[in-house]
Amino acid sequence: MIIVLIAFAVFLMLGMPVAFAIGISGFLWFLQHPELPITIPIQRLLSQTVNFTLLAIPMFIVAGNVMNSAGVTRRLLDFASTLVGHMRGGLGQVSAVLSTLMGGVSGSSIADAAMETRMLGPEMLKRGYPRGFAVAVNVWTSLITPIIPPGIAFIIYGTIGQVSIGRLFAAGIGPGLLLMIVYMITIWFVAKRLNLAPERERRAPVNEVFRSLGKSIWALMFPVLLIVGLRGGIFTPSEVGSFAVLYGMLVGFIIHREMSLKTFYWETLENSLGDIGSVMFILSMSTIFGYGMIWERIPEKLAEFLLGISSNPNVLMIMISLFLVFAGLFVDATALILMLTAILLPVAEQVGIDPVHFGLVFILSAAMGNQTPPVGASMYAGCSVLDATMEEYIQASWPFLFVTILAILIVIFFPQIVLFIPNLIFG
Repeated sequence: MIIVLIAFAVFLMLGMPVAFAIGISGFLWFLQHPELPITIPIQRLLSQTVNFTLLAIPMFIVAGNVMNSAGVTRRLLDFASTLVGHMRGGLGQVSAVLSTLMGGVSGSSIADAAMETRMLGPEMLKRGYPRGFAVAVNVWTSLITPIIPPGIAFIIYGTIGQVSIGRLFAAGIGPGLLLMIVYMITIWFVAKRLNLAPERERRAPVNEVFRSLGKSIWALMFPVLLIVGLRGGIFTPSEVGSFAVLYGMLVGFIIHREMSLKTFYWETLENSLGDIGSVMFILSMSTIFGYGMIWERIPEKLAEFLLGISSNPNVLMIMISLFLVFAGLFVDATALILMLTAILLPVAEQVGIDPVHFGLVFILSAAMGNQTPPVGASMYAGCSVLDATMEEYIQASWPFLFVTILAILIVIFFPQIVLFIPNLIFG
């Protein structure tokens, strides 16, 4: 297995796409075990694509693109501006709130970072925001988006770890709001130091807030309806994805009337195909890699190693979180969840950590890799939109990195931030 891990690391350093790095290094393991039929990797690759629960992933990807085409993003931007545009660093505050609202629409950190940098970045530069800070705000606040339900990472983790996806959806609300608050405080302090003016001169009147809320209500109701549908037994996790697509089409075609059949076929579905293909390819390849890990009893060996250091749940969670933050520097969050859930979740359960609580810490720690060099996809998306250098981005990112780690520690030591809403809804 050492040779396989070395090969995987070398492939990543050479710039090979993560799906191929996982699949090829996993296939190398089978070449080391000629006693096993060479048909097993092909069988494993195909079997993952017919997992019924994972059918929700392509459905939610389509639903997110449909909602974006339906004019939802612009309405949420107006609502966020109405709520917090009067605060110090107003456009930065808008970015934090908009990422929270977009969690119920796109669920993608990368898409959110690119979209918000494109929408808010030029205005930030006009109002005197340093280029690196303008990018850092939009990139780091996009970390909120995959945490607010519905997130694809929850579906993957829940499917592999046999954890309730409905509970995971509900559990993301508390940490997502916590991230929004710590980012807004950080933006306020940095904006004060840089003497950045608010977007609006004064707080929006109540009637304007309610008017903007009314225009955004269909988007805001989306995650609520999903959780209610799962809690009431109306939908299974697979069926709720299909409902999400139908809901987005209803909003786009009938309520907002901003989406045409031409837009739906040639833009929305075309964009969705690329997103679905990349995610499902990583999902399939990961099963080849995972087979060798289970055969070599890696989960049991890692459990013995970690429990030999400490059996304290909080210490164990901090160690795992630090490992995931480090691993996220080099490996995509989706790949980490696919490869490590079956290994790390049993370790957490052995010391009495709730699997939902562990899942939120796991996903949040792994997802940070999108914001950090050298392979952060959200970081590259934001920097490319505003032509910011890596040095400018990194220099402006330190406050956000610090408060994100602080937020993860708060979530570890205060599990009710994660569990209160799932327990309230699901019992």
